[in-house]
Amino acid sequence: TSLLLMAGIVVAVGLCRRLTRRRLRSHQRLYAFFLEMFSTFQICACTNELCLLGTVEPKPHTALTLTYGFTVLHGLTLSGSTCNPCGALQPMWGGGMSVEMGGLKIAAQFVAAALARMFMRFIWSLEMTEPHFGALSQGCGNPMQTTEVQAFCIELLFSVVFQLTVLRAESVNPKYRVHLIALLITMLVYAGGNLTGAIFNPALAFSLHPNCFYEKFLSYSLVYWIAPSLGKFLILDVF
Repeated sequence: TSLLLMAGIVVAVGLCRRLTRRRLRSHQRLYAFFLEMFSTFQICACTNELCLLGTVEPKPHTALTLTYGFTVLHGLTLSGSTCNPCGALQPMWGGGMSVEMGGLKIAAQFVAAALARMFMRFIWSLEMTEPHFGALSQGCGNPMQTTEVQAFCIELLFSVVFQLTVLRAESVNPKYRVHLIALLITMLVYAGGNLTGAIFNPALAFSLHPNCFYEKFLSYSLVYWIAPSLGKFLILDVF
């Protein structure tokens, strides 16, 4: 049921992206906003569901296999979208995108993160499958299973590794690049998922753990917003 749900989300987002291209291509700002919003919605909604499947046996093989598979699927279906506020920083910093357009895309990503969380809470309330039972009663899942300093360093390091790999893989054939990026993300999730969740995406972190940001805003903003953004700036300064 969960797999069918996520497949349905991918199909629905694909249709929305196609409609956006047909109807809004002449309106540059609306086109960029909605395209980024729909794409980020897909990633956030599917990842929310994947987090519930993390307890499915055998652990962690099921979760890692699904992470790899859906990361490849996202890469193949969401071309042209960053779906990560850190990804919008590079063209803004390099002058390839105006601050206004970059801010618009980042706003779209956080709007999508909130909408995806609301949508998934509605789906979970229907209790269509066993992992959905009790999902709504969970508050802050507390993804940080280590000290704040260590969590900050982990998210910073993972962001640097991820962004550096993305830059180095630009010359790789796209059909191989999506598998390379998916493999890297799966490895990072395996290495640090039990410590911080290995998110390195501010919008995704907000969608997955909104209650944590509400209860401990400073700590979670430092780890899941500032750390990955700082990692991106480190890459931009070096390269």
